[in-house]
Amino acid sequence: MTALLSVSDKSGIVEFAKGLVALGYEILSTGGTLKVLQENKILALDVAKYTQSPEMFDGRVKTLHPKIHGGILHRRSNTEDLKIAKEYGIADISLVCVNLYPFKATIERTNDFGEIIENIDIGGPSMVRAAAKNFESVLILTNPSDYKEVLERLKNHQNTLEFRQSMMIKAFEHTANYDCMIANYMNKRFNGGFGESHFIAGKLVAPTRYGENPHQKGAYYEFENFYSKDFKTLKGEVSFNNLTDINSAVKIASSFGERPCVCIVKHGNPCGFAIKSNVLESYKEALKCDNVSAFGGVVAVNGIVDLEFAKTLNQIFIEVLIAPEITQDALKEFESKKKIKLFVCGGSTLKFPKDTQDFKHIEGGFVLQDSDFIETNEVKNAKCVSKKQASTQQMQDLEIAYKLASLVKSNCVVYVKDSAMVAVGMGMTSRVDAAKAAIRKAQEMGLDLKDCVLASEAFFPFKDSIEEAHKVGVSAVIEPGGSIRDDEVIECANTNGIALYFSGKRHFLH
Repeated sequence: MTALLSVSDKSGIVEFAKGLVALGYEILSTGGTLKVLQENKILALDVAKYTQSPEMFDGRVKTLHPKIHGGILHRRSNTEDLKIAKEYGIADISLVCVNLYPFKATIERTNDFGEIIENIDIGGPSMVRAAAKNFESVLILTNPSDYKEVLERLKNHQNTLEFRQSMMIKAFEHTANYDCMIANYMNKRFNGGFGESHFIAGKLVAPTRYGENPHQKGAYYEFENFYSKDFKTLKGEVSFNNLTDINSAVKIASSFGERPCVCIVKHGNPCGFAIKSNVLESYKEALKCDNVSAFGGVVAVNGIVDLEFAKTLNQIFIEVLIAPEITQDALKEFESKKKIKLFVCGGSTLKFPKDTQDFKHIEGGFVLQDSDFIETNEVKNAKCVSKKQASTQQMQDLEIAYKLASLVKSNCVVYVKDSAMVAVGMGMTSRVDAAKAAIRKAQEMGLDLKDCVLASEAFFPFKDSIEEAHKVGVSAVIEPGGSIRDDEVIECANTNGIALYFSGKRHFLH
Protein backbone atom coordinates (compact mmCIF):
# COMPACT_ATOMS: atom_id res chain seq x y z
CA MET A 1 0.00 0.00 0.00
CA THR A 2 1.34 3.39 -0.99
CA ALA A 3 0.33 6.79 0.35
CA LEU A 4 1.31 10.06 -1.30
CA LEU A 5 1.72 12.96 1.14
CA SER A 6 2.31 16.48 -0.17
CA VAL A 7 0.90 19.27 1.99
CA SER A 8 1.34 23.00 2.43
CA ASP A 9 -0.38 22.93 5.84
CA LYS A 10 1.87 20.54 7.73
CA SER A 11 -0.07 20.51 11.00
CA GLY A 12 -0.52 16.92 12.15
CA ILE A 13 1.28 15.43 9.16
CA VAL A 14 4.03 13.78 11.23
CA GLU A 15 1.59 11.93 13.46
CA PHE A 16 -0.52 11.01 10.46
CA ALA A 17 2.48 9.62 8.56
CA LYS A 18 3.60 7.61 11.59
CA GLY A 19 0.11 6.13 11.81
CA LEU A 20 0.20 5.15 8.14
CA VAL A 21 3.63 3.54 8.46
CA ALA A 22 2.38 1.54 11.45
CA LEU A 23 -0.45 0.28 9.25
CA GLY A 24 2.00 -0.91 6.60
CA TYR A 25 1.92 2.00 4.14
CA GLU A 26 4.92 3.08 2.10
CA ILE A 27 5.16 6.86 1.93
CA LEU A 28 5.83 8.93 -1.17
CA SER A 29 6.48 12.61 -0.57
CA THR A 30 7.83 15.85 -2.01
CA GLY A 31 9.70 19.02 -1.06
CA GLY A 32 8.94 20.51 2.32
CA THR A 33 6.69 17.64 3.37
CA LEU A 34 9.45 15.12 2.65
CA LYS A 35 11.93 17.20 4.66
CA VAL A 36 9.61 17.33 7.69
CA LEU A 37 9.03 13.57 7.55
CA GLN A 38 12.75 12.80 7.25
CA GLU A 39 13.59 15.17 10.11
CA ASN A 40 11.18 13.13 12.23
CA LYS A 41 12.83 9.87 11.16
CA ILE A 42 9.88 8.70 9.07
CA LEU A 43 10.90 6.56 6.14
CA ALA A 44 9.63 8.24 2.98
CA LEU A 45 10.63 8.04 -0.67
CA ASP A 46 11.22 11.19 -2.69
CA VAL A 47 8.76 11.41 -5.59
CA ALA A 48 11.62 12.51 -7.86
CA LYS A 49 13.52 9.29 -7.12
CA TYR A 50 10.40 7.22 -7.60
CA THR A 51 9.58 8.75 -10.98
CA GLN A 52 13.23 9.08 -12.01
CA SER A 53 12.30 12.60 -13.07
CA PRO A 54 13.78 15.55 -11.15
CA GLU A 55 11.82 18.56 -9.98
CA MET A 56 11.90 21.20 -12.70
CA PHE A 57 11.39 24.93 -13.08
CA ASP A 58 11.82 25.84 -9.39
CA GLY A 59 9.37 23.15 -8.32
CA ARG A 60 6.65 24.04 -10.82
CA VAL A 61 6.86 20.46 -12.12
CA LYS A 62 7.38 17.62 -9.67
CA THR A 63 4.31 15.38 -9.40
CA LEU A 64 3.06 15.81 -12.97
CA HIS A 65 4.23 12.35 -14.09
CA PRO A 66 2.50 9.15 -15.34
CA LYS A 67 3.90 7.17 -12.39
CA ILE A 68 2.06 9.51 -10.04
CA HIS A 69 -1.15 10.16 -11.92
CA GLY A 70 -1.23 6.68 -13.41
CA GLY A 71 -0.78 5.22 -9.92
CA ILE A 72 -3.76 7.27 -8.73
CA LEU A 73 -6.04 7.07 -11.75
CA HIS A 74 -5.77 3.57 -13.20
CA ARG A 75 -8.92 1.51 -12.71
CA ARG A 76 -8.23 -1.48 -10.50
CA SER A 77 -11.09 -3.46 -12.02
CA ASN A 78 -10.11 -2.74 -15.62
CA THR A 79 -7.90 -5.47 -17.17
CA GLU A 80 -6.43 -3.16 -19.79
CA ASP A 81 -5.55 -0.52 -17.16
CA LEU A 82 -3.82 -3.14 -15.01
CA LYS A 83 -1.88 -4.40 -18.02
CA ILE A 84 -0.65 -0.89 -18.89
CA ALA A 85 0.25 -0.14 -15.27
CA LYS A 86 2.34 -3.30 -15.07
CA GLU A 87 4.01 -2.60 -18.41
CA TYR A 88 5.18 0.85 -17.33
CA GLY A 89 6.00 -0.02 -13.71
CA ILE A 90 3.16 2.04 -12.28
CA ALA A 91 2.33 1.00 -8.74
CA ASP A 92 -0.96 1.59 -6.92
CA ILE A 93 -1.26 4.79 -4.92
CA SER A 94 -4.26 4.10 -2.74
CA LEU A 95 -4.16 7.13 -0.43
CA VAL A 96 -3.48 10.74 -1.41
CA CYS A 97 -3.06 13.47 1.22
CA VAL A 98 -2.72 16.91 -0.35
CA ASN A 99 -3.58 20.47 0.57
CA LEU A 100 -2.74 23.39 -1.62
CA TYR A 101 -0.30 26.29 -1.80
CA PRO A 102 -1.50 29.09 0.52
CA PHE A 103 -2.90 31.42 -2.14
CA LYS A 104 -5.20 33.24 0.28
CA ALA A 105 -2.45 33.88 2.81
CA THR A 106 -0.21 35.13 0.01
CA ILE A 107 -2.66 37.73 -1.35
CA GLU A 108 -3.32 38.93 2.21
CA ARG A 109 0.42 39.33 2.82
CA THR A 110 1.71 40.84 -0.41
CA ASN A 111 0.73 42.60 -3.61
CA ASP A 112 3.78 41.22 -5.46
CA PHE A 113 2.14 39.62 -8.48
CA GLY A 114 5.15 37.43 -9.23
CA GLU A 115 4.99 35.88 -5.77
CA ILE A 116 1.23 35.54 -6.03
CA ILE A 117 1.53 33.66 -9.33
CA GLU A 118 4.06 31.24 -7.82
CA ASN A 119 1.57 30.44 -5.07
CA ILE A 120 -1.00 29.12 -7.51
CA ASP A 121 -0.82 25.37 -7.07
CA ILE A 122 -0.85 23.20 -10.19
CA GLY A 123 0.28 19.71 -9.20
CA GLY A 124 -1.73 19.74 -5.97
CA PRO A 125 -5.18 20.30 -7.52
CA SER A 126 -4.31 17.77 -10.25
CA MET A 127 -3.56 15.09 -7.66
CA VAL A 128 -6.62 15.96 -5.58
CA ARG A 129 -8.93 15.80 -8.59
CA ALA A 130 -7.34 12.58 -9.84
CA ALA A 131 -7.76 10.86 -6.47
CA ALA A 132 -11.31 12.19 -6.08
CA LYS A 133 -12.22 10.98 -9.57
CA ASN A 134 -10.97 7.49 -8.71
CA PHE A 135 -12.55 7.43 -5.23
CA GLU A 136 -13.76 3.87 -5.76
CA SER A 137 -10.15 2.78 -5.23
CA VAL A 138 -8.36 5.80 -3.75
CA LEU A 139 -8.86 7.64 -0.45
CA ILE A 140 -8.30 11.42 -0.75
CA LEU A 141 -7.64 13.78 2.19
CA THR A 142 -7.40 17.55 1.96
CA ASN A 143 -7.91 18.65 5.58
CA PRO A 144 -5.76 17.83 8.65
CA SER A 145 -8.94 17.64 10.74
CA ASP A 146 -9.69 14.32 8.98
CA TYR A 147 -6.39 12.60 9.84
CA LYS A 148 -7.57 11.07 13.11
CA GLU A 149 -10.78 9.61 11.67
CA VAL A 150 -8.95 8.21 8.63
CA LEU A 151 -6.37 6.41 10.78
CA GLU A 152 -9.13 4.95 12.95
CA ARG A 153 -11.04 3.74 9.90
CA LEU A 154 -7.97 2.22 8.29
CA LYS A 155 -7.06 0.49 11.54
CA ASN A 156 -10.58 -0.93 11.93
CA HIS A 157 -11.06 -1.88 8.25
CA GLN A 158 -13.77 0.79 7.80
CA ASN A 159 -12.39 2.46 4.69
CA THR A 160 -15.74 1.95 2.98
CA LEU A 161 -16.89 3.12 -0.42
CA GLU A 162 -19.38 5.45 1.28
CA PHE A 163 -16.60 7.04 3.33
CA ARG A 164 -14.37 7.50 0.28
CA GLN A 165 -17.33 9.07 -1.49
CA SER A 166 -17.76 11.61 1.31
CA MET A 167 -14.04 12.41 1.14
CA MET A 168 -14.31 12.75 -2.64
CA ILE A 169 -16.98 15.43 -2.21
CA LYS A 170 -14.79 17.29 0.28
CA ALA A 171 -11.91 17.14 -2.19
CA PHE A 172 -13.88 18.63 -5.07
CA GLU A 173 -15.20 21.32 -2.71
CA HIS A 174 -11.58 22.05 -1.75
CA THR A 175 -10.36 22.53 -5.32
CA ALA A 176 -13.52 24.38 -6.36
CA ASN A 177 -13.10 26.87 -3.53
CA TYR A 178 -9.43 27.30 -4.44
CA ASP A 179 -10.19 28.02 -8.09
CA CYS A 180 -13.04 30.38 -7.17
CA MET A 181 -10.69 32.33 -4.93
CA ILE A 182 -8.09 32.69 -7.68
CA ALA A 183 -10.63 33.69 -10.34
CA ASN A 184 -12.26 36.29 -8.06
CA TYR A 185 -8.85 37.68 -7.11
CA MET A 186 -7.79 38.03 -10.75
CA ASN A 187 -11.06 39.76 -11.62
CA LYS A 188 -10.65 42.09 -8.66
CA ARG A 189 -7.08 42.92 -9.70
CA PHE A 190 -7.71 43.37 -13.41
CA ASN A 191 -11.47 43.90 -13.86
CA GLY A 192 -12.49 45.93 -10.85
CA GLY A 193 -14.14 42.92 -9.21
CA PHE A 194 -16.74 42.45 -11.94
CA GLY A 195 -15.53 39.86 -14.45
CA GLU A 196 -17.30 37.58 -16.90
CA SER A 197 -17.97 35.21 -13.99
CA HIS A 198 -18.22 35.74 -10.25
CA PHE A 199 -18.08 32.96 -7.69
CA ILE A 200 -19.67 32.84 -4.26
CA ALA A 201 -18.16 30.09 -2.13
CA GLY A 202 -19.07 29.41 1.48
CA LYS A 203 -18.27 26.73 4.02
CA LEU A 204 -21.12 25.06 5.92
CA VAL A 205 -21.26 26.11 9.55
CA ALA A 206 -24.44 24.24 10.50
CA PRO A 207 -27.94 23.46 9.29
CA THR A 208 -30.83 25.42 10.75
CA ARG A 209 -34.01 23.62 11.81
CA TYR A 210 -35.67 25.17 8.76
CA GLY A 211 -35.49 28.29 6.60
CA GLU A 212 -37.73 31.34 6.84
CA ASN A 213 -40.70 28.97 7.18
CA PRO A 214 -40.98 25.41 8.53
CA HIS A 215 -41.52 23.89 5.07
CA GLN A 216 -38.16 25.27 3.83
CA LYS A 217 -34.78 23.61 4.45
CA GLY A 218 -32.07 25.92 5.75
CA ALA A 219 -28.40 26.19 6.69
CA TYR A 220 -25.80 28.88 7.16
CA TYR A 221 -22.38 29.20 5.58
CA GLU A 222 -19.34 31.40 6.11
CA PHE A 223 -16.77 32.95 3.77
CA GLU A 224 -13.88 32.87 6.24
CA ASN A 225 -14.18 31.50 9.78
CA PHE A 226 -16.13 34.16 11.69
CA TYR A 227 -19.17 32.06 12.55
CA SER A 228 -17.23 28.91 13.40
CA LYS A 229 -14.54 30.74 15.38
CA ASP A 230 -15.83 34.06 16.74
CA PHE A 231 -19.59 33.55 16.96
CA LYS A 232 -20.47 31.42 20.00
CA THR A 233 -23.79 30.00 21.14
CA LEU A 234 -24.29 30.10 24.92
CA LYS A 235 -27.96 29.18 25.04
CA GLY A 236 -30.53 28.04 22.50
CA GLU A 237 -30.31 27.22 18.81
CA VAL A 238 -29.86 29.93 16.21
CA SER A 239 -32.51 29.94 13.48
CA PHE A 240 -32.44 31.15 9.88
CA ASN A 241 -34.49 34.23 10.80
CA ASN A 242 -32.40 34.85 13.92
CA LEU A 243 -29.28 35.05 11.78
CA THR A 244 -30.71 37.64 9.40
CA ASP A 245 -31.93 39.75 12.34
CA ILE A 246 -28.60 39.36 14.15
CA ASN A 247 -26.90 40.53 10.98
CA SER A 248 -28.95 43.74 11.00
CA ALA A 249 -28.61 44.36 14.74
CA VAL A 250 -24.86 43.79 14.96
CA LYS A 251 -24.12 45.77 11.79
CA ILE A 252 -25.81 48.75 13.42
CA ALA A 253 -24.40 48.29 16.93
CA SER A 254 -20.87 47.72 15.66
CA SER A 255 -20.99 50.85 13.46
CA PHE A 256 -20.26 53.12 16.43
CA GLY A 257 -16.83 51.85 17.43
CA GLU A 258 -16.45 51.26 21.16
CA ARG A 259 -19.38 53.44 22.19
CA PRO A 260 -21.79 51.59 24.56
CA CYS A 261 -24.76 51.41 22.21
CA VAL A 262 -27.69 49.01 22.08
CA CYS A 263 -29.75 48.14 19.00
CA ILE A 264 -33.07 46.30 19.06
CA VAL A 265 -34.18 44.70 15.78
CA LYS A 266 -37.43 43.11 14.73
CA HIS A 267 -37.83 41.51 11.29
CA GLY A 268 -34.63 43.04 9.96
CA ASN A 269 -35.28 46.65 10.98
CA PRO A 270 -34.32 48.55 14.14
CA CYS A 271 -37.16 49.38 16.51
CA GLY A 272 -34.85 50.80 19.16
CA PHE A 273 -31.37 52.31 19.40
CA ALA A 274 -29.47 54.46 21.87
CA ILE A 275 -25.98 55.47 22.95
CA LYS A 276 -25.82 56.52 26.59
CA SER A 277 -23.13 56.43 29.30
CA ASN A 278 -23.35 52.64 29.66
CA VAL A 279 -25.10 49.75 27.94
CA LEU A 280 -27.82 49.41 30.57
CA GLU A 281 -28.91 53.03 30.15
CA SER A 282 -28.63 52.62 26.39
CA TYR A 283 -30.96 49.61 26.50
CA LYS A 284 -33.53 51.45 28.63
CA GLU A 285 -33.57 54.37 26.20
CA ALA A 286 -33.62 52.13 23.14
CA LEU A 287 -36.63 50.25 24.51
CA LYS A 288 -38.65 53.47 24.79
CA CYS A 289 -38.73 53.92 21.02
CA ASP A 290 -41.04 50.93 20.45
CA ASN A 291 -41.38 48.49 23.34
CA VAL A 292 -44.26 46.76 21.53
CA SER A 293 -42.16 45.74 18.52
CA ALA A 294 -39.22 44.90 20.81
CA PHE A 295 -41.24 41.99 22.21
CA GLY A 296 -39.64 38.84 20.77
CA GLY A 297 -36.89 40.88 19.10
CA VAL A 298 -33.11 40.72 18.81
CA VAL A 299 -30.97 42.86 21.11
CA ALA A 300 -27.35 43.64 20.17
CA VAL A 301 -25.29 45.11 23.01
CA ASN A 302 -21.95 46.76 22.32
CA GLY A 303 -20.53 45.95 25.74
CA ILE A 304 -20.61 43.48 28.62
CA VAL A 305 -23.97 42.14 29.79
CA ASP A 306 -23.90 41.80 33.59
CA LEU A 307 -26.43 40.66 36.20
CA GLU A 308 -28.19 44.04 36.45
CA PHE A 309 -28.60 44.18 32.67
CA ALA A 310 -29.92 40.61 32.62
CA LYS A 311 -32.54 41.38 35.27
CA THR A 312 -33.72 44.41 33.32
CA LEU A 313 -33.82 42.50 30.03
CA ASN A 314 -35.83 39.70 31.65
CA GLN A 315 -38.70 42.08 32.31
CA ILE A 316 -39.97 41.49 28.76
CA PHE A 317 -39.60 38.61 26.30
CA ILE A 318 -36.53 39.02 24.11
CA GLU A 319 -35.80 36.13 21.76
CA VAL A 320 -32.13 36.82 21.05
CA LEU A 321 -29.37 38.62 22.95
CA ILE A 322 -25.96 39.06 21.37
CA ALA A 323 -23.02 40.80 23.03
CA PRO A 324 -19.22 40.55 23.19
CA GLU A 325 -19.51 39.07 26.69
CA ILE A 326 -22.23 37.81 29.02
CA THR A 327 -21.11 37.30 32.61
CA GLN A 328 -21.68 34.06 34.54
CA ASP A 329 -24.09 35.83 36.90
CA ALA A 330 -26.07 37.06 33.93
CA LEU A 331 -26.16 33.57 32.41
CA LYS A 332 -27.62 32.21 35.65
CA GLU A 333 -30.26 34.93 35.61
CA PHE A 334 -31.24 33.92 32.07
CA GLU A 335 -31.68 30.26 33.06
CA SER A 336 -35.26 30.98 34.10
CA LYS A 337 -36.07 32.20 30.58
CA LYS A 338 -36.50 29.00 28.58
CA LYS A 339 -36.88 30.57 25.14
CA ILE A 340 -34.19 33.24 25.16
CA LYS A 341 -31.18 32.58 22.91
CA LEU A 342 -27.76 33.91 23.91
CA PHE A 343 -24.78 34.50 21.63
CA VAL A 344 -21.43 36.25 21.91
CA CYS A 345 -19.07 37.63 19.29
CA GLY A 346 -16.20 40.09 19.26
CA GLY A 347 -13.84 40.99 22.10
CA SER A 348 -14.53 43.92 24.42
CA THR A 349 -16.97 45.25 21.83
CA LEU A 350 -19.00 43.68 19.04
CA LYS A 351 -16.98 42.80 15.95
CA PHE A 352 -18.38 41.81 12.57
CA PRO A 353 -16.78 40.94 9.23
CA LYS A 354 -16.70 43.83 6.78
CA ASP A 355 -17.34 42.20 3.40
CA THR A 356 -16.17 44.36 0.51
CA GLN A 357 -18.90 43.13 -1.83
CA ASP A 358 -22.59 42.54 -1.37
CA PHE A 359 -25.00 40.41 -3.39
CA LYS A 360 -28.68 39.56 -3.48
CA HIS A 361 -30.39 36.60 -5.04
CA ILE A 362 -32.80 37.29 -7.87
CA GLU A 363 -34.65 34.57 -9.76
CA GLY A 364 -32.17 33.00 -12.16
CA GLY A 365 -29.11 34.73 -10.74
CA PHE A 366 -27.90 37.45 -8.42
CA VAL A 367 -26.98 41.13 -8.42
CA LEU A 368 -23.53 42.08 -7.18
CA GLN A 369 -22.24 45.39 -5.89
CA ASP A 370 -19.54 47.00 -3.78
CA SER A 371 -20.65 47.11 -0.15
CA ASP A 372 -22.15 50.37 1.06
CA PHE A 373 -20.57 52.19 3.98
CA ILE A 374 -20.60 55.57 5.67
CA GLU A 375 -17.32 57.41 5.25
CA THR A 376 -15.65 58.61 8.45
CA ASN A 377 -16.34 62.30 7.86
CA GLU A 378 -19.45 62.00 5.71
CA VAL A 379 -21.68 63.83 8.18
CA LYS A 380 -18.96 66.22 9.31
CA ASN A 381 -18.36 67.23 5.69
CA ALA A 382 -22.07 67.52 4.83
CA LYS A 383 -23.00 70.92 3.39
CA CYS A 384 -25.26 73.18 5.41
CA VAL A 385 -27.74 74.53 2.84
CA SER A 386 -30.02 76.37 5.29
CA LYS A 387 -29.68 79.69 7.08
CA LYS A 388 -29.66 77.97 10.44
CA GLN A 389 -26.80 75.68 11.51
CA ALA A 390 -27.03 72.69 13.83
CA SER A 391 -25.60 72.77 17.35
CA THR A 392 -22.87 70.38 18.49
CA GLN A 393 -25.45 68.05 20.10
CA GLN A 394 -27.63 68.18 17.01
CA MET A 395 -24.65 67.27 14.81
CA GLN A 396 -23.96 64.25 17.05
CA ASP A 397 -27.59 63.20 16.75
CA LEU A 398 -27.52 63.76 12.98
CA GLU A 399 -24.55 61.42 12.69
CA ILE A 400 -26.38 58.70 14.64
CA ALA A 401 -29.58 59.17 12.64
CA TYR A 402 -27.67 59.17 9.34
CA LYS A 403 -25.81 55.93 10.14
CA LEU A 404 -29.04 54.28 11.24
CA ALA A 405 -30.85 55.42 8.10
CA SER A 406 -28.19 53.78 5.92
CA LEU A 407 -29.01 50.46 7.60
CA VAL A 408 -32.82 50.72 7.58
CA LYS A 409 -34.88 49.38 4.68
CA SER A 410 -35.83 52.08 2.14
CA ASN A 411 -37.82 54.27 1.97
CA CYS A 412 -36.92 55.33 5.48
CA VAL A 413 -36.58 58.21 7.90
CA VAL A 414 -34.95 58.09 11.34
CA TYR A 415 -35.57 60.54 14.19
CA VAL A 416 -32.97 60.84 16.97
CA LYS A 417 -32.96 62.89 20.16
CA ASP A 418 -30.23 63.01 22.80
CA SER A 419 -28.38 60.08 21.18
CA ALA A 420 -31.44 57.82 21.11
CA MET A 421 -33.73 56.85 18.25
CA VAL A 422 -37.20 58.17 19.04
CA ALA A 423 -38.98 57.27 15.79
CA VAL A 424 -38.36 55.30 12.62
CA GLY A 425 -40.30 54.77 9.43
CA MET A 426 -39.04 52.05 7.12
CA GLY A 427 -39.82 50.12 3.98
CA MET A 428 -42.53 52.51 2.81
CA THR A 429 -43.42 53.17 -0.81
CA SER A 430 -43.21 56.95 -0.28
CA ARG A 431 -40.91 58.97 1.94
CA VAL A 432 -43.63 61.16 3.39
CA ASP A 433 -45.56 58.01 4.39
CA ALA A 434 -42.42 56.83 6.20
CA ALA A 435 -42.23 60.19 7.99
CA LYS A 436 -45.91 60.07 8.99
CA ALA A 437 -45.73 56.42 10.12
CA ALA A 438 -42.73 57.18 12.30
CA ILE A 439 -44.42 60.18 13.91
CA ARG A 440 -47.63 58.26 14.55
CA LYS A 441 -45.72 55.43 16.25
CA ALA A 442 -43.77 57.88 18.41
CA GLN A 443 -47.01 59.54 19.49
CA GLU A 444 -48.46 56.13 20.41
CA MET A 445 -45.35 55.51 22.53
CA GLY A 446 -45.82 58.89 24.23
CA LEU A 447 -42.47 60.20 22.99
CA ASP A 448 -41.72 63.90 22.68
CA LEU A 449 -40.07 64.61 19.33
CA LYS A 450 -39.53 68.33 19.96
CA ASP A 451 -35.93 69.32 19.11
CA CYS A 452 -35.11 65.89 17.65
CA VAL A 453 -33.19 65.53 14.38
CA LEU A 454 -34.17 63.67 11.24
CA ALA A 455 -32.16 61.68 8.68
CA SER A 456 -33.24 60.27 5.35
CA GLU A 457 -31.17 57.79 3.33
CA ALA A 458 -32.28 59.44 0.04
CA PHE A 459 -33.37 62.91 -1.02
CA PHE A 460 -36.78 64.36 -0.23
CA PRO A 461 -38.55 64.68 -3.59
CA PHE A 462 -40.99 67.22 -2.15
CA LYS A 463 -41.09 69.61 0.78
CA ASP A 464 -43.93 67.63 2.44
CA SER A 465 -41.53 65.58 4.60
CA ILE A 466 -39.97 68.79 5.96
CA GLU A 467 -43.44 70.13 6.71
CA GLU A 468 -44.28 66.95 8.63
CA ALA A 469 -40.99 67.25 10.50
CA HIS A 470 -41.72 70.83 11.50
CA LYS A 471 -45.11 69.85 12.96
CA VAL A 472 -43.41 67.70 15.62
CA GLY A 473 -40.54 70.10 16.31
CA VAL A 474 -37.63 68.61 14.31
CA SER A 475 -34.67 70.97 14.69
CA ALA A 476 -32.23 69.63 12.08
CA VAL A 477 -32.33 67.36 9.02
CA ILE A 478 -29.68 65.53 7.01
CA GLU A 479 -30.33 64.00 3.59
CA PRO A 480 -28.30 63.42 0.41
CA GLY A 481 -29.90 66.21 -1.64
CA GLY A 482 -30.10 65.98 -5.40
CA SER A 483 -33.83 66.42 -6.01
CA ILE A 484 -35.02 68.75 -8.77
CA ARG A 485 -37.03 70.41 -5.97
CA ASP A 486 -34.12 70.89 -3.58
CA ASP A 487 -34.73 74.67 -3.66
CA GLU A 488 -38.28 74.13 -2.38
CA VAL A 489 -37.04 71.81 0.36
CA ILE A 490 -34.38 74.34 1.43
CA GLU A 491 -36.89 77.20 1.41
CA CYS A 492 -39.27 75.14 3.56
CA ALA A 493 -36.47 74.41 6.05
CA ASN A 494 -35.59 78.11 6.24
CA THR A 495 -39.23 79.13 6.65
CA ASN A 496 -39.58 76.72 9.58
CA GLY A 497 -36.20 77.42 11.22
CA ILE A 498 -34.77 73.96 10.55
CA ALA A 499 -31.05 73.35 9.98
CA LEU A 500 -30.70 71.36 6.75
CA TYR A 501 -27.63 69.46 5.59
CA PHE A 502 -26.92 67.72 2.27
CA SER A 503 -24.43 64.85 2.43
CA GLY A 504 -24.23 64.32 -1.32
CA LYS A 505 -24.44 60.54 -0.99
CA ARG A 506 -27.47 58.25 -1.12
CA HIS A 507 -27.66 55.07 1.00
CA PHE A 508 -30.56 52.99 -0.32
CA LEU A 509 -31.08 49.61 1.37
CA HIS A 510 -33.58 47.49 -0.54
